[in-house]
Amino acid sequence: MTAASHLKSLQALEMAIRVGSLTGAADRLGITPAAVGQRIRSLEDYLGRDLLLRRRSGLKPTVDLDHALTDLKAAFAALDRVTENLDFQRVAEIHIVADPDWSELWLLPRLAAFRVENPNILFCINGAGDIPLRLGAPDCRIEYTDPGRGEELFRDHLLPMTGPDNLRRIADWDAQMPLEGMPFLHLEAQRDDPQRPGWPHWVERFGYRREGAGRGVHYRHARLALEAVRQNVGFLICGLSLVEADLERERIVLPYPTQQSLVAPMPYVLTVTAHGTLRPQLQRFLDWLRGEASLTRQSLLRSTAEKQSLPREQSAS
Repeated sequence: MTAASHLKSLQALEMAIRVGSLTGAADRLGITPAAVGQRIRSLEDYLGRDLLLRRRSGLKPTVDLDHALTDLKAAFAALDRVTENLDFQRVAEIHIVADPDWSELWLLPRLAAFRVENPNILFCINGAGDIPLRLGAPDCRIEYTDPGRGEELFRDHLLPMTGPDNLRRIADWDAQMPLEGMPFLHLEAQRDDPQRPGWPHWVERFGYRREGAGRGVHYRHARLALEAVRQNVGFLICGLSLVEADLERERIVLPYPTQQSLVAPMPYVLTVTAHGTLRPQLQRFLDWLRGEASLTRQSLLRSTAEKQSLPREQSAS
């Protein structure tokens, strides 16, 4: 095991213990839960002993790890302080950890314009980008979480969407229950996180289907599910803010009015590290981010306030 991978494995281990789960550690580090698990397993293999106990209440250290835990926590606290101090020497680098779907479908498509105006600012987003992932805290986080944890950017609206060909399918289907028997697509987060509503919540609120709202294929990321939607594979509940470009190009359509949407229980929330607030490059990015978020809030407000007729009724006529 090289020194660099050894340090990354220790970082994954310390974060997993700190937050109590591999998923939580992955969110903090900007990598996948599988990558966190692999880093920890490689360290366990190297040491020849188990380091974690998996309990219902979360991850716990084994006796062997417990003896070293105080030093491990102190070491990474010191590394965080070193990172903060050295940050002033790398002022053009911005490290971001963000909700994966939000970063792929909302941030990255918009970021191209910012980069044209600011070509010297380099980004690492969820461990990938112009520069390597660094140890220590990121400059900012954007998470789908409680608004009390930071600055609210916007709160999405969740509604059905599908490929254009599927509008014709439901136009000729059951007039009372047009979604009955139609293939529903889901995100794994909608199944696993009660704060992320999906098809069962939407059907309970608006109808159009009697049973089977929870059945169908589950996708880890919205990007993959939306690719299936574009291919007319099925119908998906997704945030309106994440599909604006697809809607404009008519690669994805909305079978029902935007008023028939669910307001997301949680907003996307921005938190910024204290040391980052002193860097003008980061401030420039944050000002731009807040401006783009404001435009999205206005767009969502207009979209959900406007009266629209059902596309399937238009097709039928």
